Amino acid sequence: MTENLHIEGNTLPLEGIRVLELGSFIAAPFAARLFGDFGAEVIKIERPDGGDELRDWRKTRGATSMLFRTLGRNKKSVTLDLRSDVGREAVKKIAAQCDVVIENFRPGTLEKWGLGPDVLTELNPDLVVVRISGYGQTGPYKNRAGFGSSAESFAGLRYITGEPDRPAGRAAASMGDTVAGLYGVIGALMLMLQKANGARSEGPQVVDVALYEGVFSLLESLVPDYDAYGMIRKRTGGALPGVVPTGSYPTQDDLEVVIGGNSNSVFVRLMKAIGREDLAADTSLLTTEARGAREEELNGAISDWTSSHPLAEVLELLDAVGVPAGPVYDAPSIAADEHYLAREMIQTHEVVVEDEPELIRFPGVVPKIPGHEGRVQWVGPELGQHNEEVLRDLAGLSPEEIADLTLQGVR
Repeated sequence: MTENLHIEGNTLPLEGIRVLELGSFIAAPFAARLFGDFGAEVIKIERPDGGDELRDWRKTRGATSMLFRTLGRNKKSVTLDLRSDVGREAVKKIAAQCDVVIENFRPGTLEKWGLGPDVLTELNPDLVVVRISGYGQTGPYKNRAGFGSSAESFAGLRYITGEPDRPAGRAAASMGDTVAGLYGVIGALMLMLQKANGARSEGPQVVDVALYEGVFSLLESLVPDYDAYGMIRKRTGGALPGVVPTGSYPTQDDLEVVIGGNSNSVFVRLMKAIGREDLAADTSLLTTEARGAREEELNGAISDWTSSHPLAEVLELLDAVGVPAGPVYDAPSIAADEHYLAREMIQTHEVVVEDEPELIRFPGVVPKIPGHEGRVQWVGPELGQHNEEVLRDLAGLSPEEIADLTLQGVR
């Protein structure tokens, strides 16, 4: 395990850190992936009978989904049954040689298996344990099952997402899970930095992340606005209340552009760009409240202009005057965009989807750290691909013991 976080040369920032991932689905795997992207050795424990269910999600052919290949990148897959004594003992031996354990089971599950933070800390006093759950490790709802979908609803995000005349909508990605994963990584790195600075607190080093709290933290002044102004935000489609003009507008070639013209100076430049000098010169519109009161008029003026120009021309004209605007991209557009490619946010890897290797484009690494950029060394591994290596080198099992685990169906 790493003694400090000092970075030298062109090493990856987290080289020498070892992470044990006991979770499944999205939240814990996303957090562990971030560690792996920047050089940590990540060991993912999966069930022997099929592994992480994410392997089967959103695929139309082949045995392993591209979603798993994406979230499982830079990880080593080891199959162990945590419900068995031998499986748990092997996990303890691995955890004793790790810096971080990340899990996203329902509270109490690790304790039931004899793998709670108290037990793991006895084996490894410096271990950081990241616990991600629907409602957190404390509170009256702690034992409730929680997925990202219910967390987004409980946090208030679903209530304000979608069109006003339709049921609550959602972002078409697992936002609640990924945000929780980010907070889990931040918490783990803070505790590791605290230790490196010689200020470690006593007892198990636990990061407690509730899915709903991660989402709620992103909702800005949702509750303060209620208390201060009696404002209960409703679903408003692609617009944000009081943030005018902003939204999605149609273009001449039946595409869409998102324009943000909601600061005073940008608003003036936008009105001039669309040929509405009268609105640009109207000083009464230089407040958010005044623009909000005339939202329909302003959005109508912008739509009239965008509808008479193709998307490329709209983007070029607005970029020239410093008005933030972006195309509403689909997957093919993203994969071909020169800016994505220039910043290596689209990376091609060889993957066996069915029988033969294919070239598949995957997302790159965030953030950019000059001289220490993260890397996609390999995409999600095959189930149990690293059993021999990890069980031998970290769990200290002999070839005979590893073979015996196979016979018992533990790995």
